[in-house]
Amino acid sequence: MHMRAMSQFISSLNEHIGKAVSGLNVLLIVIVCVDVVARYAFKHSSAAFYELEWHIFSMIFLMGAGWTLRHDQHVRVDILYAKANPHLQALLDIIGVVLLLIPFSLTLIVTALPYALVAFQTSEGSPDTGGLPCRWIIKSAIVIGAGLILLQGLAMLFEKTLFLIGRKERSDVA
Repeated sequence: MHMRAMSQFISSLNEHIGKAVSGLNVLLIVIVCVDVVARYAFKHSSAAFYELEWHIFSMIFLMGAGWTLRHDQHVRVDILYAKANPHLQALLDIIGVVLLLIPFSLTLIVTALPYALVAFQTSEGSPDTGGLPCRWIIKSAIVIGAGLILLQGLAMLFEKTLFLIGRKERSDVA
């Protein structure tokens, strides 16, 4: 598979996942509203609701990170980047991916994977009474999210490389 085809496949994957994960925002709003009404109107609180809120928020953040990078909406210091020409921007992106994104993503995957595996093998659940079971789901999302941003970083690296060698007209990730 060529760089362009791999880049398009990865970008398409992150696009589909990003769109799917965006639906979790509506679910999160509903759950927070139900929790607030239950807490203040009925004086009832639940550890499961509280945990579900932060689990869903974490899934949105972790699983949407690759989509965010795909659409160039991540946080970056634009002091040099904003004023640079497209070729320098592509070079800065390549340097950022190689020196920061890839090592960070790999470190996160290698560090989080054992925790996710142990959580799965032991059927780890919430330590709180009434909390959620299956803690491995959220711990696995850390690994998957880091993998998705690593893949999108590779797609970005491929696209920027193609742009610099003159095989693509624009420097943005398609």
